[in-house]
Amino acid sequence: MSKYECTVCGYVYNPEDGDPDNGIEPGTAFENLPEDWVCPVCGATKDQFEKVA
Repeated sequence: MSKYECTVCGYVYNPEDGDPDNGIEPGTAFENLPEDWVCPVCGATKDQFEKVA
């Protein structure tokens, strides 16, 4: 699973970690995040993330 970086603040979503503070279980791929999920740091929407190589 790929990591995705917020282009606004630089937060990296790591699917191995998930986002437990916001109810996202570890192992959740970025593509499977709810459409209304936002960056836990700055509130950017999913379309403001880019795949990290």
